[in-house]
Amino acid sequence: MVAAASPDSIAELTGAAKDQSAQRDVRILKQVAALFLSNVDRLRESQIAAFDGVLVPLIGRIEASTLVHLSEALSTTDLAPCETIRKLAFHDDPLVAAPVLRNSNRLSEADLVEIVKSRSQQHLLAISGRNALSETLTDALMRLGDVNVSNALARNAGARFSECGYATLVGRAERDESLAEKLGLRLDIPANLLRELLTKATDIVRARFLTAPRPAVQARGTNAKPISAAPQKKIDYTQAQSEVLALNRAGKLNDSTVNRFAVRSEYVHVVAALSLLSEVKIEAIEPLIEPERLYGLIVACRASRLSWSTMTMIIRNRPGCAPPTQRELDQAHEVFDTLLLSVAQWTARFGADRMAAKKIDCAAAPRQ
Repeated sequence: MVAAASPDSIAELTGAAKDQSAQRDVRILKQVAALFLSNVDRLRESQIAAFDGVLVPLIGRIEASTLVHLSEALSTTDLAPCETIRKLAFHDDPLVAAPVLRNSNRLSEADLVEIVKSRSQQHLLAISGRNALSETLTDALMRLGDVNVSNALARNAGARFSECGYATLVGRAERDESLAEKLGLRLDIPANLLRELLTKATDIVRARFLTAPRPAVQARGTNAKPISAAPQKKIDYTQAQSEVLALNRAGKLNDSTVNRFAVRSEYVHVVAALSLLSEVKIEAIEPLIEPERLYGLIVACRASRLSWSTMTMIIRNRPGCAPPTQRELDQAHEVFDTLLLSVAQWTARFGADRMAAKKIDCAAAPRQ
């Protein structure tokens, strides 16, 4: 069992740290780090601060390759010595700084903004990967960061953007297809900027993010339906297809009919109707009912010439899906209004081809 850190043991190490031998510096750093990590749950703040007196001077004298390990060890420790974390975070070598920049909760927002203003793009990229980023930080990162930083921020679900910040990203996405795809999948993008993104994106990019899975929003409240995984049981659509085909031949497969299917939760018939009306195979339509396929469902409805009213009923009544949030509905409405019929029909076919290609790839892949 490791003994608890005491004032005497810390003082002893502080005295030893005054020795300028490089090898001894490394040895002391490792000993102090091990002592801290073994006792961190039993230390008071005053004792934790005492470790700064030993570690901070050593950090300035030790090679970066050794400091990387210290940074990794302390980066996820909630009670890490504050000045030691700051020293590592401001280190000129991004390999040393990156672990604490990505993970440490001992850095203030002011520290992070200062680092954004004074350090390399690699430092900024590490900050962009933090679990939570405020609008102040994302504004600073976008103002000074390169294309890699923009893409990392767009991919980070915990990053929050100001209206100006989002507008900046959408502007950059016009020249960066990868960024456009990532932005299109964000749940928090304002509806008006989503419209702008859809308008400016190329057909291929637009089709990619409209048919890709998106994170699903879990509605809050006790009355919210739980989001379930895609059903494993294979559904037989034969009868529904026959009924829908008969309705179509009689001229009765229209908005009101599909609307009625949705209200009654007759989603076997909804899928069959969308497949017939959009001229896309059942296998491509079926996954679109799942919560993370909302944009693809919109594409299928638009390609089927359905109205927004019917589209809303289909979204609201999907089996096993939480009710949509107002933001989701606003975004969905923008996508629906922006999509031209011809673009929706092409995108629906593009999505079906992608799914078919993935199934072929999966089937051809060797089993382990």
